[in-house]
Amino acid sequence: MRLLKPILIIIFAACLLFLWAGLSSRKPNPTTDYEIELARIQGDIAALKDGAFAAPVNIEKATRFIHRLYHQATLTGNSADLKLTETAIDRAIREIGPLADLYLLKANLNFRLHRLEKAKRDLATLAQFAGNAQVVAMKAGIALQEGAYDAAKQGYQSAIEKNPTWDNLARLAYWESKFGDPDRADGLYQQAQEEIPAQEMRSYAWVELQRGLLDLKRGRYENAMAHYQEAGKAYSGYWLVDEHIAELLGTQRKFDEAVALYRKVIERAPRPEFQQALGDLFLFMGKADQARPWHERAEAAYLESARRGDVHYYHHLAVFYADVRQNGAEAVKWAHKDVELRPNFVTQEGLAWALYRNGQFAAALDTMEMVLSSGVRDAHIFFHAAMICLAAGRTDDGKRMLKAAGEINPDYENFHVHR
Repeated sequence: MRLLKPILIIIFAACLLFLWAGLSSRKPNPTTDYEIELARIQGDIAALKDGAFAAPVNIEKATRFIHRLYHQATLTGNSADLKLTETAIDRAIREIGPLADLYLLKANLNFRLHRLEKAKRDLATLAQFAGNAQVVAMKAGIALQEGAYDAAKQGYQSAIEKNPTWDNLARLAYWESKFGDPDRADGLYQQAQEEIPAQEMRSYAWVELQRGLLDLKRGRYENAMAHYQEAGKAYSGYWLVDEHIAELLGTQRKFDEAVALYRKVIERAPRPEFQQALGDLFLFMGKADQARPWHERAEAAYLESARRGDVHYYHHLAVFYADVRQNGAEAVKWAHKDVELRPNFVTQEGLAWALYRNGQFAAALDTMEMVLSSGVRDAHIFFHAAMICLAAGRTDDGKRMLKAAGEINPDYENFHVHR
């Protein structure tokens, strides 16, 4: 009996250890809205994967599989997921045929990756659907990226007349935020939220972030935080919400909180623009040594993307070399590549600032005048315009631009992320 008791204890302990090991090896159940949605999407992908392209191809199953891949990519922001989606779309077009739904999805993907010429070719295959609201909105988006601002606005208005969905309203709101009235933009965003179905809370959260950005760009930090917190309540666990909050915390000089949140965001979504943002924050804090490794990681990822033939980080490279490395020649190189693809106020402003960093003040001034002629109103653009004017000897214009920047956002010199 004395021998049996220790043996039973050992067996009991072994059972507990086995049970603990089994429990600890399991993935935790998803608890946030983001985790739940991602798990559901990945479950659908796993269930559809083997049969999506099995002969004879079931068109409905194949297109559902591709849409779930696209949803996964937009949710994670992962470049590998985007590439997987692109490969699946191309395969489906080869094996199923030129379905309108597939070409519209392909156009959206190319547009997201700044491949405007490819997006236009995709839309050209949809000529018979030229009046479709989605096609009209996509063409308007391309017009905006190519600097045809009035055509873009007309396109967005036409899309809304055809189909006043939340995303079409949000597109017009973005246009108003850049060239029109920020208050009118916010009103359009509110209209957009009213059109969002109850089950699409991620979309609702995204619109809240846009409303928060409107306030952030005008120095209304409490209002911006209220929108960001509302976004987090509507759709919990989303790294994009936390990334916006991290920027705002940095703007408010709550540096410890901002750094901690940026680290969490990068752990979940290791995108180079977030790595650069953390490096920029450390630099703003005067901690160059802590900024360096984050900037090096971001630079390596940007360059690797460009080496693969991707173009969507050209703008980030131009800004990175202008502001972080202060290498004017390298900044000009990438800015020119960006403008060639997307000749709009964003890319042209990047080129003007790169030229300024390279000591080409006259060329910088000419380019910045092109930017200002677009009608864009933005505190940071006006600040850059002021610096260029002052460097080019246009002192009165420089003072006027500084005044305009301060009128939009009195705190424009605080930490901010170049989006």
